[in-house]
Amino acid sequence: MEKFTRALRALSDETRLRILNVLSSQECCVCECMQALQISQTRASRNLSILYNAGFLKMRTDGLYTLYSLRKPNQNSYLANLLTAICDAIKTNKQACEDLQRLKSSTRSVSLCRRLKNNSTL
Repeated sequence: MEKFTRALRALSDETRLRILNVLSSQECCVCECMQALQISQTRASRNLSILYNAGFLKMRTDGLYTLYSLRKPNQNSYLANLLTAICDAIKTNKQACEDLQRLKSSTRSVSLCRRLKNNSTL
């Protein structure tokens, strides 16, 4: 029950729902999430950490970049059902669509990601 409760708490924030929407489109580093959502590094990192700890994300390192993507849970698990419901519900949201448009023009910044990695909250 604790894992389920943690997952539901993670979904109770608009920023985290927006991050899930962006990550449903592509794998991103913190600086890409910041640009797409127009939020601070602290806010992006904190919310990525919450989603990761709730089991929604996987993380991998590629050189200077820490990249996040949606974790593909078992098809019949509550995480899979929650992710499907969220992605279906948010895809027509105006703010979510604007985030995806900004994501298309976002760039991975080596200098920004190096600074973020050295000060990482994860």
